[in-house]
Amino acid sequence: MDAATITEKLKSLNVNLDDYQNDDISKDFHTLFQIIEALQAENEKLKSKLEAALNEIGRLKGHDVQPSEKPGKKKDPSDISSEKERKERDNNNQKNETSKAKKHKIQIDRIEVCEIDKSSLPADAEFKGHQEYVVQEIIIKTDNVKYLREVYWSYSEKKTYIADLPVGIKGEFGPGIKSMAMIQKHVCNMSEPKIEEFFQNVGIYISQSTISRILTKGEDVEIFHQEKVEIFKAGLVSTPYQQIDGTGATVKGENYMPDLDI
Repeated sequence: MDAATITEKLKSLNVNLDDYQNDDISKDFHTLFQIIEALQAENEKLKSKLEAALNEIGRLKGHDVQPSEKPGKKKDPSDISSEKERKERDNNNQKNETSKAKKHKIQIDRIEVCEIDKSSLPADAEFKGHQEYVVQEIIIKTDNVKYLREVYWSYSEKKTYIADLPVGIKGEFGPGIKSMAMIQKHVCNMSEPKIEEFFQNVGIYISQSTISRILTKGEDVEIFHQEKVEIFKAGLVSTPYQQIDGTGATVKGENYMPDLDI
């Protein structure tokens, strides 16, 4: 109950102190009303202090601080006077939900503290913590490695022993370059000349023929070819019949009928 409501309630009591002949009773009513008004004023002060404290706690935690409620009737959010206002409200709600969901998915790779120039602060400034601000960034740079492989010679066996390379290192290009080439080809739909151009712009010297081999041959892509074969076999056994298309062809003067499974 706010101060205005309490004041209205007191006025509606219809208590006329002149009707009481006993001065003690009249004084008691005066005292009672003064106590009620004093308690209400103290309550309003405490509410203001509590709201300020809650806002400060929210600010230190990085939350949005709600402004103090101003007197007057607030507009009901559900009271939409036009289709335009309804769409704006729905879009804002959707953006807020998307932003909150996105922040939970972002993986923090490093934390950097931004310090304030202490000389610019007043003498009574007190440290209250940190305010979080997340920025997404990506680093594209070379990571060329020169491996120094230990070499041993056995006089008894007349044989050279050389240390193995780390797992995943085969050929002149590492797994990062190979996976990036596959992503650019199959996810970004880039041509091999454009993939070559990208690598050269970041300092990787690679030819289109090498890119073609990475995309079509070798152990790195064999797993995808095997997956394709398994998908094809699964499709054959999943139905009781298959549709076959036969197309005639002449090769070196002889007629052939290749079969095409659809």
